[in-house]
Amino acid sequence: MQIHDALAELIAGRPLGESGAESVFEQMLAGNLDDAQIGALLGMIQARGPSVDELVGAARVMRRHVEMVPTPNDPARPVIDTCGTGGAPKTFNVSTAAAIVVAGARAQAGTGVDRVLVAKHGNRSRTGRGSAEVLMSLGVNVNASPEVQGRCLDEAGLCFCFAIHHHPAAKHAAPVRRSLGVPTMFNLLGPLTNPAGTPRQLLGVWDGRFVEPLAQALLRLGAERAWVVHSDDGLDELSITDCTQIGRVEHGRVEPGRIDPEPLGLSCDSLEPLRARDVEHAAEMVRQIVGDGGGPPTDMTLLSAGAALVVAGAAGTIESGIELARESISSGRAQRALDDLARLSHER
Repeated sequence: MQIHDALAELIAGRPLGESGAESVFEQMLAGNLDDAQIGALLGMIQARGPSVDELVGAARVMRRHVEMVPTPNDPARPVIDTCGTGGAPKTFNVSTAAAIVVAGARAQAGTGVDRVLVAKHGNRSRTGRGSAEVLMSLGVNVNASPEVQGRCLDEAGLCFCFAIHHHPAAKHAAPVRRSLGVPTMFNLLGPLTNPAGTPRQLLGVWDGRFVEPLAQALLRLGAERAWVVHSDDGLDELSITDCTQIGRVEHGRVEPGRIDPEPLGLSCDSLEPLRARDVEHAAEMVRQIVGDGGGPPTDMTLLSAGAALVVAGAAGTIESGIELARESISSGRAQRALDDLARLSHER
């Protein structure tokens, strides 16, 4: 499908379908579309919300162009991502803190899992305190090569996959995305295109209407297990201030669910204790969490890390996942995972 035909379809209110989306995104990532065409394409798709077919088609293109990270082929060490879409009200970097805690966790006995490896996909943020900026403040080399990232994953249990380095073809859409200044389909595609090819995923979305489509897209793209989450208080995270909507990808189907934090003992009355003022404050919050500082930010991290451990197959229930996450912090293993990542990421 050529871009003019695709735009005509979108103007008429018809979705592109999987092959149509695959075709126009291939043209975009090859640098064959101009800014006006890219802006019109992204704007019209986002206005109605991308279909599952469009997400799958575009994600297949993104996956073909990604710079991959080598991963251990070890069923006892499954690889997971905790990436979110962004675009939600800003808290501290929950998914980054959760990734560190998961990397330090040990699995529940009898699961067949020894340790969960986390290939944390992320980027900079318009706020200046995205996962890349915060990890830099924590001493991590976010520009490490894929080979170094693979060693970090293998030895520290954690690596950071900086999206701008792994998706070089996406540079053709970058000026348009910055100019638009609002979330677009690319915010949804990023978590679908982890450079480590993670078969398991905890994915947060900024709008509840995308929970089901993203879960269905992950299923069609071959995910073994995933949770797509959006909280009732508007976060692209599992929240401790309200219930969270979940699209569970398991056993070859998508099932809806909800998590109430209150029965888990992790509730909080307000988002205020979870907000970071700037990148330095966000980094300090992560340090306090992995250093066993306690409080609402730690509780928020425990909930996400517990869920990630369930998705990875290291815990049978969210309750047991939270306890494994808590022990990762109290034992000092979460801190060691962060220290190891910072050290190994600077090696060549």
